[in-house]
Amino acid sequence: MMAAYKKAQKLTWKDILIRYIWIVIGAAIYTFGLDVLLVPKSIIDGGVVGLALMAAELTGISFSIYLVLINLPFLYVGYKLIGRSFTVATLFGVVCISIMSLYMHTITPPDIDPFLASIFGGVILGIGVGLIIRNGGSLDGVEIVAIIMDKKSSFSVGEIVMICNLFILGAAGFVYSWNSAMYSLIAYFVAYKMMDMTITGLEESKGIMIITDSPDEIREVLMHRLGRGVTVLFGEGGYSKEPKKVLYSVVTRLEITKMKDIVYEQDENAFITITDVHDVFGGQFGKKTIH
Repeated sequence: MMAAYKKAQKLTWKDILIRYIWIVIGAAIYTFGLDVLLVPKSIIDGGVVGLALMAAELTGISFSIYLVLINLPFLYVGYKLIGRSFTVATLFGVVCISIMSLYMHTITPPDIDPFLASIFGGVILGIGVGLIIRNGGSLDGVEIVAIIMDKKSSFSVGEIVMICNLFILGAAGFVYSWNSAMYSLIAYFVAYKMMDMTITGLEESKGIMIITDSPDEIREVLMHRLGRGVTVLFGEGGYSKEPKKVLYSVVTRLEITKMKDIVYEQDENAFITITDVHDVFGGQFGKKTIH
């Protein structure tokens, strides 16, 4: 998050404007899914949004007011720990959702089964919050708490967020009903997966590392037949102590099989590792010419 903040300092005003337009779009999508599909079925989201919805249900005070008020202390901590850019973008997204919610809940909700509402509502929520996070903001103060706790515990940020949200969504059983709590869990997991897809993109890239006795031949074939750039790293065999050339490249998920065929045509004993790569910037990736 710190790296994202430092990078944001170099953005032009046009770049910043485009990011905030995307945050508005993400907020509109999120609010539609929440107020039109989920809330009418007493299904809630996790995090601060879930707390604000339950507080509004118990007191009768507007959800929009609670959303801003509950987020304020988290935003203060986020400003201290993460930076101004993240805090401003998050506050902007929260205010957008608060304002849009005042009007969005007036839309007549569709008459659909609660299970379908939790599935499709979760999809829409995930897309909306994914667009907001992809453009430098957030909606959930729980993530800021998780960052603080991560430094003082053995749990990761993701695990802490998951535990907090399980407690919050479980509390929906006492405020609404246990059916609502179960549907809320379904919507949350669907939204989480959809958010991840929105942030990382549908076309997953794969980082490949190849250890082989024929590095030069494989490098040439990969560059000419697959059209991908290859980086040569220099290593040493752990047992033999002999110098080794290690090849590294990035391909799309659909090119994995062809890549393996190319490698094993040259060296049937080659050792290949494949890892997920969420974002690829610069270089020749995406500008390939396959021969």
